[in-house]
Amino acid sequence: MTGSDDPERTAQAFTVAATAIASGVDVSLWLTSEATTMALPGRAETFELPHSAPLHELRDAILDAGSITVCTQCAARRNITEADLIPGITIKGSTSFVAEIMNEGVQVLVY
Repeated sequence: MTGSDDPERTAQAFTVAATAIASGVDVSLWLTSEATTMALPGRAETFELPHSAPLHELRDAILDAGSITVCTQCAARRNITEADLIPGITIKGSTSFVAEIMNEGVQVLVY
């Protein structure tokens, strides 16, 4: 998923994740590329896309009932550390991602 460089894709991913949570689905949202910046305080609050729910509200709904993870390499490329992130968001690598998606009954959606 990308960030402000592809606002529609970003909004879609957060919207689908928040909608899934509202429907009772377990959600784990992984942020990659520029979307990693949406895990920083204040970034989602400045994100704007016409006809889209406020991104920070979607993010908060996901954090309240699911999880948000930032890609290790993507964070490193942007000099982002866990200390920089909104509380509750973590940084993990591809090994963790693969382990998570290989669990029985997991459905992966990629934006």
